[in-house]
Amino acid sequence: MMRNVKSHGVDCRRLLRGKDRSALAELLAHRRKMLGELQAVSGIDPANAIQAVQDELAIIEAGLEELKPPPGRLPENEWG
Repeated sequence: MMRNVKSHGVDCRRLLRGKDRSALAELLAHRRKMLGELQAVSGIDPANAIQAVQDELAIIEAGLEELKPPPGRLPENEWG
């Protein structure tokens, strides 16, 4: 289900294979911050960059969802 996406040198697929929840969570927080900053930009049209970040957010969120343990079970490697 996870598409192969590289963003700023970060391979989301590698993070998913490695079940690296904390790295995916950090990447998600960074992209959300970046999206807010792009949406506040004036003087240029950041529409393409905003769309790219939104696409990355959807992929990262899907990866985190895939790593979510079944209900009632603790994760193998907790978020931190």
